[in-house]
Amino acid sequence: MVLHFQKMHAHGDDFVIVDRRGETGPLASELVRRLGDRNRGIGFNQLAVMLDCDDAAARLVFWNPDGTALDACGSATRGVADMLMNEAGISSIVLRTNRGLLTCRRGAGRAVSVDMGKPLLDWRDIPLARELDTNMLPLAGGPTACSMGNPHCTFFVDDLAAIDVAAVGPAIEADPLFPRRTNVHFVQVIDRGHIRLRIWERGGGIPLGSGSCSCGAVVGGIRRGLLDHAVEVECDGGTVEVHWDGIGGVVLTGAVEPVYSGTVAAHMLD
Repeated sequence: MVLHFQKMHAHGDDFVIVDRRGETGPLASELVRRLGDRNRGIGFNQLAVMLDCDDAAARLVFWNPDGTALDACGSATRGVADMLMNEAGISSIVLRTNRGLLTCRRGAGRAVSVDMGKPLLDWRDIPLARELDTNMLPLAGGPTACSMGNPHCTFFVDDLAAIDVAAVGPAIEADPLFPRRTNVHFVQVIDRGHIRLRIWERGGGIPLGSGSCSCGAVVGGIRRGLLDHAVEVECDGGTVEVHWDGIGGVVLTGAVEPVYSGTVAAHMLD
């Protein structure tokens, strides 16, 4: 097997895309772990595998660098859309993920938007371990929770610089309240259209940014009445725009940047 890949990033949220259309099956989790090693592999926050699909341009399967699967990745979805729209010379495209059919559109410059679908707000869908008010969890700091295909737990804080994300994040990720673990967000509201966000990512650590986490954080802020429907999300690696009307799908918009492409050495595939 020869494995070609494309490395990209979106506001510092780096990901790898592997095109397996015309091939059989996704990648094995052990291979994903090897590729995700930043010292001995390629390194990424997420890996997206493109597969054949009857009702969309491609079906996407996502992986964390620890070899665990996930259902949503806003950055990599936009990266695949950017590649395929460039190939076809079109300005919109539909991709299938475990979240369903997602519509992506070309914006100004390198911007690409994706409708990530409606947030899941019921405790069973996130999921939580028991029935709770998902807008006010019984954890210190009173976070909100939702799912964008992956679970998200959002804390609103007065001073983001005072939060030790590396210390607090892992404990919340593994809290028994989250049977499938969770992404953890720490949000400082600058104004009703602007937040500052830092993230502990489930299965990945601290990224410079995350598309689905940006969506989850904004959903939490809108549910709390802290934010308007269009929000600039400032992450460590840059900014994205998130729009949610409180009813329909959450639209994520931001630039995606190709970095390099290559071929994985044969011995890595053994």
